[in-house]
Amino acid sequence: MMSSEPLFSFASGHSSVSGEEPELQTLLHRLNNQIGIILANAELLETRLVDDAALSRARQIAASAVDAIDTVKQICVKTRP
Repeated sequence: MMSSEPLFSFASGHSSVSGEEPELQTLLHRLNNQIGIILANAELLETRLVDDAALSRARQIAASAVDAIDTVKQICVKTRP
């Protein structure tokens, strides 16, 4: 599930929200990084767990993190100029 490529780029550093160009993109970038850490740790747990219940929880965390990253992506698209 892990990829070395970024899921999206913040190259422009701008959004269509007036007065918040770099701030919004910076916050979204930070949020994406934080979610990425959660995802990486959940995936690491998936490889180490043997208990079915715990493995199921780790998979749920990973799936939710992927959904959250997708939500951040959608916010980026909607706030682009």
